[in-house]
Parts: sequence; C-alpha cells; structure tokens
Amino acid sequence: MDGRAHRYYILAASILPPLGLVTAIVLLWNRAVHTHDLVILAVFYAFCALGITVGFHRLLTHRAFKTPKPIRLALTVFGTMSAEGPPITWVAHHRKHHALADQEGDPHSPHLHEDTGFRAALKGLWHAHWGWLFTEELTSDPMRYAPDLVREREMRWISRHFLSIAAVGVLLPGLAGLAVTGTLAGFLTGVLWGGLVRVFLIHHVTYSINSICHYFGRRRFGTEDHSSNVAWLALPTLGEAWHNNHHAFPTSYRHGLRWYELDPSAAFIWTLERARLAHDVVRISPERERKKLIGATPEANGDGAAAPDREMVG
Repeated sequence: MDGRAHRYYILAASILPPLGLVTAIVLLWNRAVHTHDLVILAVFYAFCALGITVGFHRLLTHRAFKTPKPIRLALTVFGTMSAEGPPITWVAHHRKHHALADQEGDPHSPHLHEDTGFRAALKGLWHAHWGWLFTEELTSDPMRYAPDLVREREMRWISRHFLSIAAVGVLLPGLAGLAVTGTLAGFLTGVLWGGLVRVFLIHHVTYSINSICHYFGRRRFGTEDHSSNVAWLALPTLGEAWHNNHHAFPTSYRHGLRWYELDPSAAFIWTLERARLAHDVVRISPERERKKLIGATPEANGDGAAAPDREMVG
C-alpha cells in the first residue's frame, strides 16, 4: 500500500466506524436495538480482539507461544478483520515501538514533544492515540523488524489482501444478522453493530494502550520507558493494559502477572495449551520478576538497582 492509499485507508477507518457508533447510539436511544445485535457485537468483538491481542501481539510479534499453522493463520485473519492494518506492518510497528519505547523513533510515544504543560500533554496523548497514524513519514521497515513474517508466504498473502479481509469482517456480522432475522434490516444492523461499532471499539481500546498506558497508571517494574499498568482497561483490552508488566517481560504469554490481574488473552492461550494446541509457552519465573521490581535490593538483582533491560524480539 503506497502513501496515498494508506492515507485514504486511514481516513476511511477514522470516519466510518465513528459514524456507525453515532448511528448505533441513535438506535439505542430510540430502543431500536435487538438482543441479537448485541450478541453479534460481543461475539465478533471477542474473536477479532483475540486476533489482535493473542494473534498479532503475543504470537506474531513476541512469539510468546507456538501453535499449529491453522490456528496461527486463523488468529491472524481474525486480527486482520479488526482493520488495524496488514499483520506484517502491524508487527513491524510494534517491534519498533519496543526497540525504541518512548525514545526518538518510537512510532507512537506520547512523550516526544519538547513542550511541557497541559497542552503538550494533550498533544502527546493525541499523537500516541490516533495522530501517529496520519504521519506521512511513518515507516517501520518490515525487512528489519519483521523478516520472519516477510518470509512466510501466507503472511504476505494476508497482508496483501488485508483490505478485502477487513471488509469481510464487516460483512460477516451482517450475514449473521440476516441468518437470525431473515431480513435486510437484520443484515444492516449486523453490519452496524458487529462491523462498524466493533471496529470502533477495538481500535480505540488498542490505541489506549499506546496513549493511556504510557501516561497514566502504576508501575511495578523498572523499565526504560513510561509504560504503566491501568487496571480499569484490563478487561476491554483482554489483558493488554498490564502494560508495564508487558514491557518488563515482552515475551511472557501472561501480561497479568498476579492472580487478581485479569488477562483473558492469557486464559485463552492457557486453554490452547491444555488442549495441546499451544506449546513453547513462555513463562516468567518469580526470580526474574523480583529482579525487575522497582526498588529491588542488591541481593535481588545482583547490582543494586532495578533491572530495566529491554527484552527484544525481531
């Protein structure tokens, strides 16, 4: 996709889902919404969000586990249906983010502006949440950051056809609505709720990791960035909002490292493992966790400081 096509796509993906949300709110206000519409929304949100969190993020980007090719490709397709771009490009951007987190070159850090104060904070948050997508010079060379995926024929095919796959992701909920109701209205509300509204919601919970989770929240581990854990975002992001945990241990299949830290994506991977559909699942030992705790003692990490080293993938 060249620069002009990318701009058109980002513009369409920025306008159509919000328009769908406004339409959905009007229908809600007029009580013109049926239970099956919300069920379709919930089902497609779950599958497509898992495609992003488990597929694009923990599997493709960080290789937190391995799974048979059919499941790998299914997760990739579900992630592509979320309309966040081709999987190879998504992974390249995210690996670049980890390589340069909150430093010059990070595609979506909220901390790269020289100004200070409230306006600067808003400017940084806007850039991290949404504005970076409109940056014309935005590049993350796939051959540098995702050569493993570039070498995969299936990943190249999915990335090349991601617009068609994203469109299918909008139309499938409509077909589900048509199957339930047998009416054109059921098809259209399926497209609205399971398609456009679902895309809007997944986009903005994903973007919130880039913005909110690098600006607000709590930090447990010493890392060389501003990543934070934001508990109230954990459920809608399916566990991605334990972001400081993630930056401390990028390859861990779990982002919620405590029993009380909700992480539905980790539960999904654990279920795959129990069903013998996932293997080489990366777990972090308690000793490694202790070494990276903020304020860790010299005895804990061997050198008298919290260990902020980056755990790289590429």
